Amino acid sequence: MSGLVELIVSLFLVLGAIVMLIGSIGLAKFPDFFTRLHAPTKASTLGVGCILIASMIYFSFDLGHLTLKELLISVFLLITAPIAAHMLAKAGLHYKVKLKDNTQNQVLSQRAYQHQSPKDDE
Repeated sequence: MSGLVELIVSLFLVLGAIVMLIGSIGLAKFPDFFTRLHAPTKASTLGVGCILIASMIYFSFDLGHLTLKELLISVFLLITAPIAAHMLAKAGLHYKVKLKDNTQNQVLSQRAYQHQSPKDDE
């Protein structure tokens, strides 16, 4: 395998690891449920996507033909991660999870808790 391919694979692996580390730090540091939910969902999708791209490049060059298993895993991840985050957010609204005082747009969360549309004010 050429040095260029190894460099590209290494860059994708390091980028994916850094993005997932940032998402993990966001999960630990953000103040309330909804912001904690946002960080790892976005980071895991991008981080695991980078790692899967690195794996696809590595095994395609190693085996001599294009491998699509990683592509199928990426598609599955891109479909399921946002749906899971949406369902967790809806559960948080259903159970009326409290927000921190400095969270922006708390009026919108109060309307969601009461099942009102933001356009009801007009």
